[in-house]
Amino acid sequence: MIYTLRHLTTYKYRKPVRYARCTLRLDPMQGEGQTVLESAIRVSPPPESRTRRRDFFGTAIDSIVVVSPHTEFRVEATSRIAVERPVLPEPEGGPSWEAVRDAAVARSHLGPAEPVHFLFPSPRVPLVDAVTDYARESFSPGRSAYGAAFDLMARIRADFRFDAKATTVSTPLADAFAQRAGVCQDFTHVMIAGLRGLGMPAAYVSGYLRTAPPPGRPRLRGADASHAWVAVWCGEGWIGLDPTNGVCASDDHIMVARGRDYADVSPIDGVVTGSGQQKLKVEVDVIPEDEEAPARAASWV
Repeated sequence: MIYTLRHLTTYKYRKPVRYARCTLRLDPMQGEGQTVLESAIRVSPPPESRTRRRDFFGTAIDSIVVVSPHTEFRVEATSRIAVERPVLPEPEGGPSWEAVRDAAVARSHLGPAEPVHFLFPSPRVPLVDAVTDYARESFSPGRSAYGAAFDLMARIRADFRFDAKATTVSTPLADAFAQRAGVCQDFTHVMIAGLRGLGMPAAYVSGYLRTAPPPGRPRLRGADASHAWVAVWCGEGWIGLDPTNGVCASDDHIMVARGRDYADVSPIDGVVTGSGQQKLKVEVDVIPEDEEAPARAASWV
């Protein structure tokens, strides 16, 4: 499947901002079933300086500095990407979770895809006893790592309520777990905490998910959103599991970044020098190549 992606972020400020330093993580990943055909990031106003690098985990990062006074700041990332992943085996196959747990700490390599980097607490994913106990119900003795992780994903999908008003980007993991509500970031953090609490390597993946408009309705421009899911190491490589939707990551999932938690992969972060209120608008489009261009629709927050 070939997709056209568009991610437009617009900030509007009540008073001029005279300085901004931002980090952008908006380019899709190359590899693991993805081929980036085209990619570009446009920034307005034009930055005074711009550097590109890759972080330890391979995420493409643009660091920009804007010094011209402005009341509107726009970042538009566009790309075309081909996605074709192999069909995953049945969940109950593969080594036991105890064997995977032991193998993860016995490996001698320290490359960015090694499981050891995703075993320990991270800034947004502390180990919480209640979350570990919740995950333990899926990990019966001798059960396959893949099967147990799949079962945990399905339980989160069933037990948690998707509610965009229940949490914010800074809500602690323990709070989201206690109220069994939140968004994909919360579900992903909860699942990662549960897995790591049992010694299972788990990473945070950010990206996009192909969605379909309601039957008989046109696709609306800007109506899609960023997404997040879990990559769990099952002893024979990484498997993507999406607790928000209760499915394995497939050709509908498009990876942008992978890290220990959201702090490693946030699409845009940084600092600005200014005062007064700001408004934020985010428009995301994930358009299969055989679909027509969407009509416009977006909202300010």
